[in-house]
Amino acid sequence: MGPIQSFEDLIGFLLRRRWIILTAILICAVIGTLYALQRPHRYTAFTSIEVQTAQVTGTSPAGERSEPGREAAQMLQTVRHRLTTRDNLLALAESYGLFSDSPGLSPDEKVSQLRLAIAFDTILGNDTGWNGVAPITAIVLSVTWDNADLAARLANDLAGQLMEMSSSGQIRQARDTYEFFNEKRRAAETEITGQEEQISLYRSTNAASLPPATAALRDELVGIGTELRALDSQLLTANDESRRLTGREIIRPTDRQRLLELEDQILLLSGQKDALELSRTALESRLAGVPDIERGLADLERRLEQSRRDFDSATMALSNAESALQLAETRQRERFAVLDRAMTPEHPSGPSRRMYVMAAALAGAALGFALGFAMELMRPVIRTSAQLQRELGIRPLIAIPQLELAPGTRRRRWWRRMG
Repeated sequence: MGPIQSFEDLIGFLLRRRWIILTAILICAVIGTLYALQRPHRYTAFTSIEVQTAQVTGTSPAGERSEPGREAAQMLQTVRHRLTTRDNLLALAESYGLFSDSPGLSPDEKVSQLRLAIAFDTILGNDTGWNGVAPITAIVLSVTWDNADLAARLANDLAGQLMEMSSSGQIRQARDTYEFFNEKRRAAETEITGQEEQISLYRSTNAASLPPATAALRDELVGIGTELRALDSQLLTANDESRRLTGREIIRPTDRQRLLELEDQILLLSGQKDALELSRTALESRLAGVPDIERGLADLERRLEQSRRDFDSATMALSNAESALQLAETRQRERFAVLDRAMTPEHPSGPSRRMYVMAAALAGAALGFALGFAMELMRPVIRTSAQLQRELGIRPLIAIPQLELAPGTRRRRWWRRMG
């Protein structure tokens, strides 16, 4: 049976339990007031830093044109990490005596509180680059502390460190990039010199197996083949004639003389053929190793060509890095400039004490309402004729009004029950 089912029930509930609700509101309001009074004020100081675009647009060492705002975003991320390092924050706390009233704090707790107190907010431009990301046009650095003057001084100090680190960081990064590609170029040049000497030595060692010597060997091999075919033809002719003369029934003296001449000719031609066969075998054995030697030379030349491409690439990157270094040293790249220095805040940041008291009072009203509702549920009573008819379906004939007792009667009745 629910105690509140109509507006009249709600009004009756509030009137019956008003003292519980008011007491809960009063207690919570007092607690909220004490908390608001004990809570120290927090002041937030803001400083605005403008991201000025590069006066001269350069190119990256890779040859890509620099995107506006992209370098500022990278530099901001780097400088932000350097500003919030443990050593830098502890030095800042020591310099301003931020925790002089809390000597028991550990270094880690000090660093954690300072990191929570410092915030970086970026303001993006309207134009987007080729990658669809809007460039950073301004940075808002804020510091929240329990002392207004310290908050402003910390914000201005951090802004100064940010600009100094960004300038020195750009120069250091450009110088490191220049040194890297300069060393890479020297290494490529040294490698090219060594490979050229290696190719020269390889050519001199294998000169007989490399052009133009191999062309002469192949021509000589072709000539030997031609001579061998001619000798084979002569041997065939001589052998045919010798067989024809030997096959006669009557061999004349002139035929014997001719046979002797043919034998001498065959011996001579056979000797010449054997000599040419040996020469051809020697030439073929020499030419058999030529492909391996030519492949070795091709590998050396291919590595030399790759080294030359690396040298050209390093030379181009070195030129771009040199230009970037000159721009950084003359402060013509993207840089930071303070627009508004942090002023000492006049009013504390965050919710006011009145807001804490109001929130506590609202919480007390909710608590009192919940306690009163719980008491109604613990003691369900039908209080009106409308409630009786709604809950039990019985229409009462008479409703006896609540009679006010004389002063002290209720108290005596309660003591009598207790006795």
